[in-house]
Amino acid sequence: MRRLLNFSPFVQAMKPKKDSLKPYRDRRDFERTPEPEGKTLAGADKEPLFVVQKHQARTLHYDLRLEVNGVLKSWAVPKGPSLDPEAKRLAVVTEDHPMEYAHFEAIIPQGEYGGGTAIVWDVGTYHNLTEKKGTPVSMEEGLEHGHVKVELQGKKLKGAFSLNRFRTGKQEQWLLVKVNDEAAAPHRDLLTEMPESALTGRTIEKVAQGVEPKQKPPPSNIKRRT
Repeated sequence: MRRLLNFSPFVQAMKPKKDSLKPYRDRRDFERTPEPEGKTLAGADKEPLFVVQKHQARTLHYDLRLEVNGVLKSWAVPKGPSLDPEAKRLAVVTEDHPMEYAHFEAIIPQGEYGGGTAIVWDVGTYHNLTEKKGTPVSMEEGLEHGHVKVELQGKKLKGAFSLNRFRTGKQEQWLLVKVNDEAAAPHRDLLTEMPESALTGRTIEKVAQGVEPKQKPPPSNIKRRT
C-alpha cells in the first residue's frame, strides 16, 4: 500500500542529538531566501524519501538527497545521474538539508548561498540495499564507512545505484554509479529526455522566468510505501 507523504502528521518536533542542520542554516538568510528553515524533522516510520534537484547556480548541476535520520543527506552531482553502469558520476558532499527541501522549487536570490533557480527534477522513495559480507548494513553505517547501495523508486529514476567515497576531508567526494540491473539503460539520457520538474512540469527556465505552476502541488504528492 502506498501512503501520501503529508508533513503535518508525519513531522515531529524532534530535537536531534546533534544539530546537523546548523551548517545549512548558518549559510542562509531566511529573510531573503524562500528556502525552508527546517525547524522540524520527519518521523522515520515510513519508507525514506529521495529527491534530485536540478540547480542552476554559478553552474548547472544536480543535487541528490537521501533521507537519513530525519534530514536529507546531500551530494552535488555536476553531470547528474546516469543510467549507464559504465558512467561514474562525481558526487561532492554538501551540507544536510531539511526534509521540507524535498518540495523546494523556486528562485534563490543572487548573493545568497546557492543563488539561482532550482526545480525538483525527480522525487520518490528508496530502499537500502547496502550489505557487508552478505549482512545488511544501515544507511548510517554505510555512509560512515563510505559505501551505500540504494534502490530508487522515483518518477524518473528506477533501480539500484551505488555511492562510493573515494576522498575524505573538507571536500568529501563520492562516485554515483548505476548498478547493472533491469533498469539500466546505457543509451538513454533522462536529463535531456525529461528536463522538466517532476512536481510541476515546469522547466528550470520557466521557473527562472517566474512562471507559476498551473496547480501548485500539495506537500502530500510525494508517495511513501508502507
